Amino acid sequence: MPNVIEIKNLVKRYGHKQVLKNLNFAVPKGEFVALLGPNGAGKTTLLRILSSLSKANYGTILIGGYSLPHQAASVRQKLGVVSHQPLLYGDLNAEENLYFYSQLYGMVQAEDRISEILALVGLEKRKKDLVRTYSRGMQQRLAIGRAILHDPEVLLLDEPHTGLDQEASNMLDQLLQQVAIRGRTVVLTSHDLGRVANLASRFDILTKGKIQSSISVDELPKHGLLEYYQDVLSTIDTFEVNKNGT
Repeated sequence: MPNVIEIKNLVKRYGHKQVLKNLNFAVPKGEFVALLGPNGAGKTTLLRILSSLSKANYGTILIGGYSLPHQAASVRQKLGVVSHQPLLYGDLNAEENLYFYSQLYGMVQAEDRISEILALVGLEKRKKDLVRTYSRGMQQRLAIGRAILHDPEVLLLDEPHTGLDQEASNMLDQLLQQVAIRGRTVVLTSHDLGRVANLASRFDILTKGKIQSSISVDELPKHGLLEYYQDVLSTIDTFEVNKNGT
């Protein structure tokens, strides 16, 4: 399958700190990638760059054949993004928020789709309430609805289960499975390895500024994702110690 996301030699610095170091990352159409790694590894930074919310210092970035940052407007049409910020308007209700975004995406006669989304995320009964009256979990539900509203080719989710109770987390898992079945491409960051082990088709481990390992669900060893993840991090840490001669 052709690559929907293709990154070559990506570098991102914050001041003198280099967070991403000549990172290479490619995702074929229809792949569901769980991007894993310790805190501070650069997972959020990578997703912010992919979603055009941040710019790299160096490197080539292609999404759906369009380059970033030069063709950001075209890239955004192909993306659905769930970040740490819900990107919602507190003084609008749920229905109005989705209608606003439907206009940004150029959707025509979006009312039926908006009703469908509100039902999917369990907010039908609260659709007329202002978003600023919502709990964190309810805002996260609506943010997920916003992200899938226009049926994007690529879905980027940064710790999307944060703030969700068990019922809402299960709802999100079902939505993501539906998205994957329809052949959409998903990149999701998470610290919940047990949950993503049952969702993703591929697991990429990001640490020390690079993708250190990439393995498909069919290639996972018998001891499972958690031990595999721990083994990779341990190996990288040991290599760093030996390289530095300490």
